[in-house]
Amino acid sequence: MPTKLTGAQRTQALAGLSGWRDVEGRDAITKAYRFADFNAAFAFMTRAALMAEKMDHHPEWLNVYNRVEVTLSTHDAGGLTELDVKLAAFMDSVATGG
Repeated sequence: MPTKLTGAQRTQALAGLSGWRDVEGRDAITKAYRFADFNAAFAFMTRAALMAEKMDHHPEWLNVYNRVEVTLSTHDAGGLTELDVKLAAFMDSVATGG
């Protein structure tokens, strides 16, 4: 089971992520992405879904047209873990064309 990140460990892990913020009232992070259109948003979600399945770590997300809102937390650990940080970094790289 993944270990929950706390204190300096959490701060350091999140330092490399851009635009992610804490979710009020939860041990989770969130980010809203905007794309050119629905096709670009759906392509992002498809790539992210394939990686999430490979990691066996699935996001909470909402898609409306060109916008995708993502929340990450590891339910088994009761909060943020390295899995969330890795999936967030992957999503950022996909969103920027990486």
